[in-house]
Amino acid sequence: MPNENSYEVALQKSNDIREGLAKTPEKFTMLTGDRPTGRLHLGHYFGTLKGRVELQNMGAKTNVLIADYQVITDRDTTEHIQDNVYNMVMDYLACGIDPDKTMIYAHSAVPAANQLMLPFLSLVSEAELARNPTVKAEMEASGHELTGLLLTYPVHQACDILFCKGNVVPVGRDQLPHIELTRTIARRFNNRYGKVFPEVDALLSETPLLPGLDGRKMSKSYGNAINISMTAEETAKRIKKSQTDSERMITFDPENRPGVSGLLSTAAICTGRSEVEIAEEIGMGGSGQLKKYVTEAVNEYFAPIRERRQRYENDLDYVKDVLHEGNRRANEIAEQTLAEVQDAMGMVY
Repeated sequence: MPNENSYEVALQKSNDIREGLAKTPEKFTMLTGDRPTGRLHLGHYFGTLKGRVELQNMGAKTNVLIADYQVITDRDTTEHIQDNVYNMVMDYLACGIDPDKTMIYAHSAVPAANQLMLPFLSLVSEAELARNPTVKAEMEASGHELTGLLLTYPVHQACDILFCKGNVVPVGRDQLPHIELTRTIARRFNNRYGKVFPEVDALLSETPLLPGLDGRKMSKSYGNAINISMTAEETAKRIKKSQTDSERMITFDPENRPGVSGLLSTAAICTGRSEVEIAEEIGMGGSGQLKKYVTEAVNEYFAPIRERRQRYENDLDYVKDVLHEGNRRANEIAEQTLAEVQDAMGMVY
């Protein structure tokens, strides 16, 4: 019998969820979100945003969290946070997230959801928190000491998922330990105090991770990402400046030619063609022709999204209204769930 927390079991459950979504989408409540630490880029779009829009349009209950409190897990400042949050909402709307169907809200605006932290922390041991591989990886990546908030970050995520009775969370394989902990917390609460929370499963992303323009992980700090909010001219400039190599013949070889291959992956995901096919077509055209092809592919794909985004940039009042309405709805749900939790624990006076 395979371990319940193994990747194989998670994959099987994920495939079952996909089948279920096609038949009865209304049975699924999805929660996902982003930290507002900067602009969203193509990696975010193809990795998660596109999938969220598909789930929303299928008819699942979709919730998108702007995780502003999680910014301070490994940073010492909240500089630019308001600007980042508003820009994130603009990106969401431009990419097709519909505020009439999807609740968009901010962490810090929903006190009752954050109040679940206290009972949830009593359900996990220090050892369980300390051995979470994702927390360790995030601490190392940030170069920041381990704060109490980063250590308890997976518990905070459990609050996010469970306050709205989420039962499906789209994640990559590396995030599975977070989902396992959420499932553990829900079970322990239900066993100890009475059933309040659903079983939670991961919906594993089918999209391979899109590398940055230089073949490394796509990241703001590497300057190798194309932001959704960039203009066509800024996109062309970023692609033109990207590092390739001196070999004229274009081939797809991620190991030995990361720069060329990163560009090919970007073109492939925007055109629906394969990297090898594009490489063969460009052949001896060299990096100049490759960059031209990539620029056109990206700009053509994102033209309608950027056009919509511009409308929101010019209507900040609407953007704020979307967030206020999402926060209002989130508070209603969180207060209801917190009342159920207090009732189950006998803490109603």
